[in-house]
Amino acid sequence: MLRSALLIALLAVTGCTRPSAPNLQAAAPPAVDTRMSLIDERKDEVMRQLAVCESGAHGDAAVPVIGGRGLYIGRFQFMPRTVITYVQQMDGRELNWKQATELAHDYSQAATLAKWVIFERDGLYNWPACSKKLGLARQVSEIKQL
Repeated sequence: MLRSALLIALLAVTGCTRPSAPNLQAAAPPAVDTRMSLIDERKDEVMRQLAVCESGAHGDAAVPVIGGRGLYIGRFQFMPRTVITYVQQMDGRELNWKQATELAHDYSQAATLAKWVIFERDGLYNWPACSKKLGLARQVSEIKQL
């Protein structure tokens, strides 16, 4: 142990240091960045189409969207119970009814959740009419092949 301490002190005095490890998190090649940007843009477009189809609107708005006699909420017409279930599966958070409702009304958070449901859980069945109307199965398949 004394020997290790002396060696460390000697290295510090002489200026020797261990060689640094290569930076494994170096910037991704431009082609990868471009590809990921294209995929993200396509996914965002699918979310915009779905939001417009489901609720007639997309993006932030001062007035919350409520459909199905109060059963469905937000631009993606989620049921609060569905939000609670999928958020718990997606990232482990436990939401209460109020938090689920707030998330569903927040376009950005709801779009993130809808993206996860569609692209990670193959959950287009949550939006059967709009999925068929918009040809989302084909669009999702194309995006996944990029």
